[in-house]
Amino acid sequence: MRQRFAIKRIAAAAATILMLTSLACAQEPDLPEEAVPEQTAPGYEPQLLRLSEILGAVHYLRQLCDSDEGSLWRDEMLGILDAESPTPNRRARLVDHFNRGFDSFRSVYRTCTPAATTAIARYMEEGANIARDITARYGESDG
Repeated sequence: MRQRFAIKRIAAAAATILMLTSLACAQEPDLPEEAVPEQTAPGYEPQLLRLSEILGAVHYLRQLCDSDEGSLWRDEMLGILDAESPTPNRRARLVDHFNRGFDSFRSVYRTCTPAATTAIARYMEEGANIARDITARYGESDG
């Protein structure tokens, strides 16, 4: 049941990404990949980690480009974390990927540029595709 709720939350994030595409964190320790036992991570873990990184990047870039969305993308990430109810190590990995996405663009972009808007569009498309894939492949699971 918890996995079904998590998939619905990921689908909601995809809907948000799709909607905004048509219109246009707390720091936690970095843990090694092996810190999370394989049996605790769902089959969609690699995609969820990538989606977390994308949400972090989009959170930074949309604010930089005056999107007037506030903390929308960070809130989407928090919603996924709430829905997933991950173990502390898994949560740290998800947050780390979000922060990595955020920091990777913060270290390069200080103003909104055409390259930044292109990155936004590409990341939003990729994020929507990942969320759709997770929903299609795992959404009907009784978990």
